[in-house]
Amino acid sequence: MKKDANKSAQLKLTISRIVVYAILIFLSFLCLFFFYLMFVNSTRSHGQLQSGFTLIPANNFFTNFYNAWHDSDINIPVGMKNSFIVAIASGALTTYFSALTAYGTYVYNFRFKKLVHLFILAIMMIPSQVSAVGFIQLAFKYNLTNKLWVLIIPSVAAPAVYFYMYQYLQATLPLDMVEAARIDGSNEFRIFNEIVLPIMKPAIAVQMIFSFVGSWNNYFMPNLLLNKPDVKTVPVMIATLRSADYSKFDMGKVYMLMLMAILPVMVIYVILSKSIIKGVTSGSVKG
Repeated sequence: MKKDANKSAQLKLTISRIVVYAILIFLSFLCLFFFYLMFVNSTRSHGQLQSGFTLIPANNFFTNFYNAWHDSDINIPVGMKNSFIVAIASGALTTYFSALTAYGTYVYNFRFKKLVHLFILAIMMIPSQVSAVGFIQLAFKYNLTNKLWVLIIPSVAAPAVYFYMYQYLQATLPLDMVEAARIDGSNEFRIFNEIVLPIMKPAIAVQMIFSFVGSWNNYFMPNLLLNKPDVKTVPVMIATLRSADYSKFDMGKVYMLMLMAILPVMVIYVILSKSIIKGVTSGSVKG
């Protein structure tokens, strides 16, 4: 009887694993298929793309790359540089100051502490488009347009990142450790930079990649605030290329530009993948 029960339990476990792996493979296929399709389209010419759908890469990859890189209407190297500056600076400022704010509200006991925490969380309810209207008016009023830092500075205020950092600190940072550092004579910034930040590395990696991707793919604000060609970011350039004159429109060049725009994001994901998984799992269980 015990053998039959063990065999039955083993069979159920095997079936459940097969089902789980099948679902994961299917979801992975759905995620990767469209990246592959974009790569295939980037290897085809405009005429080939108009002729229909195919899964087999063509031989027009380097031609599309040359045409996109040397397009007379847009400057891809400058756009990539601008996007990197905005994305990296925004990611660094977002994660650092959100972690610093979360540390302050978690470690310190002060009057209206809960009210401050709830106020920051309430800001998450406000759509970004609503607050953007006033910011855009302010930027035009004081001639702050066509400057990259006007896209970077607002990233300091990130309520969603703050909330994640706060939850992570609750799960991983013992207050006794902070008290011990204070007794040893460390000042607050040294405690934060040398003790707390290393503990928060997985959480910082998670939010860094999310902030990087959000800034890299941001089209709404750059399109309204950046008009000069030498300060435009990649998403704005892609939109410019897609809205070009139909007689000059090259779909292969557009797909190549989209591939070039998404490759840095994929590289960042690969580099930080272990830290991302660790950050998600570490912050999910309170220690």
